[in-house]
Amino acid sequence: QVQLVESGGGLVQAGGSLRLSCVISGRISEADSVAWHREISGKEREWVAILDGDGTAVYADSVKGRFTGSRDNAKNTAYLQMTSVKAEDTGVYYCRVLGPQMNVWGQGTQVTVST
Repeated sequence: QVQLVESGGGLVQAGGSLRLSCVISGRISEADSVAWHREISGKEREWVAILDGDGTAVYADSVKGRFTGSRDNAKNTAYLQMTSVKAEDTGVYYCRVLGPQMNVWGQGTQVTVST
């Protein structure tokens, strides 16, 4: 059974950086994608980045050029490097593994950007 645990959230000043981690326990394959989503207060949960097993990454327009996702398969960990953060990036960030037979979410980590 795959489980995901996010960490690295916290308080950061606007313009600063933060790195989120997602430790994946259990076995996933290269066919499975790792995605980052976020839930901003008052809005529906939205996707932020999707990382395929071959290293391909796709980003939402709102974070493109500022956020970078990566996977370290040897460490079973995924990352979301956030730079030039803005107040509107404040929210709960979730890691997700999805694939042909999998759709697992982490519990989320809070990111708060102060201005």
